[in-house]
Amino acid sequence: MALLTFLYAVAVFLSAFLLFVVQPMAARQLLPVLGGSAAVWTTCLVFFQTVLLLGYLYADQVATRLAPKRQAMVHVVVLASALASLGIRIHPSPWAATWHPFLTIFVLLALIVGVPYFALSATTPLLQAWHVLSFRSEMPYRMFAYSNAGALLALVLYPVLIEPYLSLHLQTRCWSAGFFLFAVLCGGIAWSVRHTLPVRAKGPTDKECIPLRRKLLWVFLPCCSSLLLCAFTSQLSQNIAAIPLLWIPPLAMYLLTFILAFHSPRAYPRWLMLRLTACTLGVLGYVAYGTKTTWPVQVLVPLYCISLFVICFFLHGELYRMRPSAETATRFYLALSLGSAFGAMFAGVAAPLVFRANYELVVGLVLTSALALVVTWNFGLGARLFWTAAVLALVWVGAVQARVWQQDTIAQLRSFYGILRVTQTHWPPRAEITRTLYHGTIQHGTQMFGNGLRMQPASYYAPDSGVGLALRFCCSGRPKRVGVVGLGTGTLAVYGQPEDSFRFYEIDPLVERLARELFTYLRETPARVDVVPGDARYSLNVDRGAPFDVLVLDAFSGDAVPVHLLTTQALSLYQKHLTPDGILAFHISSQYLNLEPVLAREAQQARLHAVTVFSSAEESSGIFAAEWVLLTRNERFLAQPEVARASRPAQIQKNVRLWTDDYASVLPILKWGPHTH
Repeated sequence: MALLTFLYAVAVFLSAFLLFVVQPMAARQLLPVLGGSAAVWTTCLVFFQTVLLLGYLYADQVATRLAPKRQAMVHVVVLASALASLGIRIHPSPWAATWHPFLTIFVLLALIVGVPYFALSATTPLLQAWHVLSFRSEMPYRMFAYSNAGALLALVLYPVLIEPYLSLHLQTRCWSAGFFLFAVLCGGIAWSVRHTLPVRAKGPTDKECIPLRRKLLWVFLPCCSSLLLCAFTSQLSQNIAAIPLLWIPPLAMYLLTFILAFHSPRAYPRWLMLRLTACTLGVLGYVAYGTKTTWPVQVLVPLYCISLFVICFFLHGELYRMRPSAETATRFYLALSLGSAFGAMFAGVAAPLVFRANYELVVGLVLTSALALVVTWNFGLGARLFWTAAVLALVWVGAVQARVWQQDTIAQLRSFYGILRVTQTHWPPRAEITRTLYHGTIQHGTQMFGNGLRMQPASYYAPDSGVGLALRFCCSGRPKRVGVVGLGTGTLAVYGQPEDSFRFYEIDPLVERLARELFTYLRETPARVDVVPGDARYSLNVDRGAPFDVLVLDAFSGDAVPVHLLTTQALSLYQKHLTPDGILAFHISSQYLNLEPVLAREAQQARLHAVTVFSSAEESSGIFAAEWVLLTRNERFLAQPEVARASRPAQIQKNVRLWTDDYASVLPILKWGPHTH
């Protein structure tokens, strides 16, 4: 029995490890269609939670409705089907770029990894049910802790060891080998228990009389924690700091609380966690209330991560307290997965449709207080009054937050790709009126309307910036043809002359709407302007227009790096759309990423000159400090006095490998400390 129990634990651990390793691998295959938005990852979480729910539903139905031999046979067939689907590579067709991104993600992920993920999802509850029935065991909930430990290990290892050292092709082969090992192990367990499982009557046989209130809490507690996971991740990555890989700490906190709460009945100190949860909600409410207070990133990121840990430990600890007996564990896990799927769907699907800002975080905090009120109802009048007051206070904080966000805001829209906000201020004074487009915390363009500044290039696009030099000196007085990846407010159109042509590529349709309606660059430029919707690489691949003199890549300032726009294959595509003396201009201004060595390595491989141009800020004119890398074969352009004075050769780093469609790692280019030029 000890050996078989060990094999059960290994199978559960391995299934969870494979579940979480495959998630970023599958998401990478979506980049050529949907870009590098953080919303892609959030929607992937919704898909994985949904398939997890289907797996748990399957496990419950198999464990409660089928005879022992048939249980084993059915699961062996599922494992065999999953093995048969391994290695399928999907090449997105034109339909994938025209559907709604949410639907596209679901269809592509179902085709890429759907059946194996379903088989892995069903493993934990089904094996635990078999272990309980075969050995009269009372340890299924500890196995759930082992499962989350496997998931946490995968989460930590992927960005640190797997992605930096293995190509995507090799990752896929290793994962397939791991899945084969899992399928053999799980299939062997299934075959071994076909004679040891006791025969029982068909249909569900809950021995416990479980109140409806308790069953509802099985759903609402994990629903709240899943909602908060998505909300905290979105808040950190879009409204706090655009740091790549910042989705990892919240997910790690979420999994860690499951491991601790489900490890043993003594792991959850209820009296302490109730008090810590109350304090945490108070701190988060204070931070949300002080919307205009500037908190350092070094404070907010740990604060949010620790807060998520405290709240999720409370929610998962209460969930574990309400667990049923081992015989009905599959129903418990089904309710748990249903709640988790609902929480992810609310944050990833419903919230972008209903809310125009990240209000789902306040919704999650209000729901946490309401659940605390429910689980402490029997504590007496004092507890009821306290948690009722907490609910009302957080609702009030949400209302104040909504009102503050509307100040100086003339438009706020939300799409699949995030929250877009246009503010109107009177700074700097000489501009009279200044409008700025924000995507989360990132400024995507500014226009000043007074004192002749209306058609002056602002923000990162000053005349002495890298792109300013490229557009001013590329064509020696002849008409120029310019391509721009990333529309923003359309600032670069100010460099257009009557016979010039500018083509912008923009993945978010709401950006074009705001650029045309609230900014005038596109309307007032004398150049011909058109905007191509969709992912830039996909659009360029089907574009048969004339070659560009300058192709500007301005899509790397967000929290999720569109890696597919920075690979050797992408650079080869760009060169096909350039004239022989054309210039590639990459905007790499970032507090957290150093893309210069990546581009320097790409240029070396393609036998191009690569220079880096730094330009300083000028607050009175709305000019920001900017960093650009220019790639070209045009030595005459590089010899221009203004270009030569402002640029230096781009630097290669030994630890940064060549990025390809099969390999890319953000970890070596993260800026871990203060970065100076």
